[in-house]
Amino acid sequence: MEKLHSLSNRITCLSLLFILNLFYPANAEFNSLTRIPFSKGFSPLFGDGNLMRSSDDKSVRLLLSQYTGSGFRSSDLYNHGFFSAKIKLPSEYTAGIVMAFYTTNGDVFEKTHDELDFEFLGNIRGKAWRFQTNVYGNGSTSRGREERYSLWFDPSKEFHRYSILWTTKKIIFYIDEIPIRQIIHNDEMGGDYPSKPMSLYATIWDASDWATSGGKYKVNYKYAPFVAEFTDLVLHGCAVDPLQEIPSPGCSENDDDWPENINYSTLKPRQLVAMKKFRQKYMYYSYCYDTLRYPIPPPECEVDPLERQQFKETGRLKFGKKHHRRHGKRRSQVLNLSKDEERDDI
Repeated sequence: MEKLHSLSNRITCLSLLFILNLFYPANAEFNSLTRIPFSKGFSPLFGDGNLMRSSDDKSVRLLLSQYTGSGFRSSDLYNHGFFSAKIKLPSEYTAGIVMAFYTTNGDVFEKTHDELDFEFLGNIRGKAWRFQTNVYGNGSTSRGREERYSLWFDPSKEFHRYSILWTTKKIIFYIDEIPIRQIIHNDEMGGDYPSKPMSLYATIWDASDWATSGGKYKVNYKYAPFVAEFTDLVLHGCAVDPLQEIPSPGCSENDDDWPENINYSTLKPRQLVAMKKFRQKYMYYSYCYDTLRYPIPPPECEVDPLERQQFKETGRLKFGKKHHRRHGKRRSQVLNLSKDEERDDI
């Protein structure tokens, strides 16, 4: 049975790649992006001794040890943009670890911050990494918009590209060339749609109290240091003053002048098909289907009646579906899980 399950996953992965490769030249748009040397676009955030740059300044490693985690951030804030990196996650026993790749302005707007994030949640040996995406606008942390997924590959074996597109009209999360989530700006979202300049961040830290099975499994420093590797860093956007929101010279104040004429910012029919396939196979929680939290779905949700039948009122997949049921737990203020649901995490 386990072999059949593994074969099913490989077939699904191949079908996703087939759809894209059949209609969509591999890496065409992504390869045209300008890579930024670390020293030109980034600076250490914390744990300087656990941040290791490559000799050519094109790559960086973040370490988590028993003493500290580590992180870096972009030197500038951007009023919309495309943020991307190739990342390889730690391997073996990674329970309790969180590795985040995200944009935020929390350092500038502490009570009204915006945020777009990938959060990768470690696991015990033999169990896969899981991840979630989330969107916050204007400090709306009580109205989390998280979705949770499993992956069709082992993110610790080789590099994969993770990207966030953010414009006035839409937000798209990508893994490699596959769009996995799209949020179309809806006026009814109001301030919940991120609107203020943000920086790009990457961090690794000990989240033993919640990251794996609701805190049941902690970080085991016998396996330290835990290393996350980053390369091919991309910052595509206009740097701005965070308070005056004035773009740098040569930048357009209207983001429509640059993203919409770049192919990765407008999803074509074949990309929409690939995104739907990913979500059908690998998404195991969606806030749009969580009727306990949101009896009325938030305005940006596009509820598919057939897809809705696959989810429980908690927003989680019903048992018996052909999906991985490994559940991550967001910060405590976002979603309270029962003990039985926490045990489903692994």
